Amino acid sequence: MKTFRKSFIKTKLLKETSAKETFRESFAKVKLLGKASAKKPLEKASSKAQSAMEYLMTYGWAILIIAVVLGALFELGVFNANNFAPKAPPGACQVFRPNGPGTTSFINLEGICTGEIPQYVAQFNGNGYITINIPNIPTTTMPRTITAWLYTTNFNQNLAFFGYGTSSCDTDFYAAVGTACANTGPIWVDAACTCQVLTPPSQPSGWSFVVYEYNGTAQIAYLGNGGSISSKVSEIFTANTPNTPFYIGTDYQVWNSAPIVGEMANVQFYNTSLSTNEIQALYLEGIGGAPIDLQHLIGWWPLNGNANDYSGNGNNGQISGTINFVSNWYSGYTPP
Repeated sequence: MKTFRKSFIKTKLLKETSAKETFRESFAKVKLLGKASAKKPLEKASSKAQSAMEYLMTYGWAILIIAVVLGALFELGVFNANNFAPKAPPGACQVFRPNGPGTTSFINLEGICTGEIPQYVAQFNGNGYITINIPNIPTTTMPRTITAWLYTTNFNQNLAFFGYGTSSCDTDFYAAVGTACANTGPIWVDAACTCQVLTPPSQPSGWSFVVYEYNGTAQIAYLGNGGSISSKVSEIFTANTPNTPFYIGTDYQVWNSAPIVGEMANVQFYNTSLSTNEIQALYLEGIGGAPIDLQHLIGWWPLNGNANDYSGNGNNGQISGTINFVSNWYSGYTPP
């Protein structure tokens, strides 16, 4: 019996010792594994950081060069929204006169006439202009309105952008930029040798909407630039302009002013004085806007690739000298 008890106690002690050793070994293994698994994220993070630094060292210059190129392209206007806007091809919108030129019954606009910017504008380099023979051009005290979009940076000399008449103070009219008209600049109208400055008096930047009109008692000049329309009215003698050609890009008879240096688009001629609201609405249509008063429209020259008249009256222009029709004109234009 004693022998059995001793044997039982030894066996029990051996099992307890074995269990303790197994537990210790397992605990030690778990502890080691825990330390090892804790080191792995650190090692991975360190490896990733090292890879990122190596990537930047390898491709950093390339990324910097790409950033500089993108910045330069942005400054040049490559990413201008106008580059991606729908563009109207030549003749996309025109006036239809079912009864022929000069008639006013049942006339309407045809084509795409929703104000898309033109594909081209006319670029004048100082030695080109457009001559247009218009029957029954408004004279003496007849109401009239001429509108155009203009871009020029040359304000140092007398440069006319439209006009008609002859070389006499009682038979001339033209609109110009410069300081030759009694140093009044930067954009002004000369009628009967009397200057009318278009406000604001500061030098315009970018594309401007310019308007000249005679309403029976006064010469009125408008300038739209920077999102608003300014105007100026003065009681001045009205030129008795005879039936001579209408010029775009120079003055009457190419006599007093040099052809303009700059770009022009969307010239419209009416035999009425448009109201302030009509002029504002025409300006808000933007550089691709269609005429607003078809009944009184004499001529419409979008200058979108040619000098043709799209008023339905057949008053096509004849180009003299050199005029380029350019498509890369958007950088200076901001829609109203």
